[in-house]
Amino acid sequence: MKNILLLVHDDAGQESRFQAALDVTRALEGHLTCLDVAQVQVVAGDYSGGMASAMLMADEREREADNRVTLETRLAHEDVPWDWIDSSGGLAECVTRAAGLADLIVVNRKLEAFPEPDMRGITADIAVRSGKPVIAVPDDARSFETGGRALIAWDGSEPVMATMRACVPLLQLAEAVHLFTIDEGHDGVSAEEAAAYLSRHGIHATVRRIEGAHRHADELIADECAVWRASYCLMGAFSRSRLVEALFGGVTRRMLGNSKLPLVLGH
Repeated sequence: MKNILLLVHDDAGQESRFQAALDVTRALEGHLTCLDVAQVQVVAGDYSGGMASAMLMADEREREADNRVTLETRLAHEDVPWDWIDSSGGLAECVTRAAGLADLIVVNRKLEAFPEPDMRGITADIAVRSGKPVIAVPDDARSFETGGRALIAWDGSEPVMATMRACVPLLQLAEAVHLFTIDEGHDGVSAEEAAAYLSRHGIHATVRRIEGAHRHADELIADECAVWRASYCLMGAFSRSRLVEALFGGVTRRMLGNSKLPLVLGH
């Protein structure tokens, strides 16, 4: 886990993404790739032959060019190797296209004060389409505690197994790792088996299993994170069909909307 891909875009979540990416890259002794996306603007009812959209895109490119100058100046004083890629299009599309050789992607879980860009939807799309673990940080975060306490929301599904396996180098940096599972009769690999797997990588995780108690899983996960004082939460994304998740809210969507902690997601 050495290649860290950071979504760069001049929005309210950029500083939190930037700081988290620096923390992770340093801790993993990795390489940071900054993907600066000029987001394509679509104007509804544009009867000017696309002129309005073209003007908005020109403004967006100018903003991102200024953004690049600012961040490159800051990166010159940071102790991480980095490179820069300019791209244009949709945020999720551009990140997914650039993620082929990435080991980890850094985005936001949601922007609290701004409806656009829709980071919750963008992050969900990236997690599912890229096949890479995604760190989704709150927009008010100013660090990612790689040496903190990692809670794994375990449901025995392939997404959480794949995410945990991919993130072993990150979990090895944690002060403590805790597997939290809600006993709802799910098939799949048990939390105890996951703990045994981690132990072979030098990670000695605790396990806690509770009953569902007629509450949403995301509420129980959030409570456990608070009680256990987790620094971040690792979980699988969209372990059921996307349609079911979209219709009924889904644990992942609610966690992206409400979590106070950084999330590490994978599919």
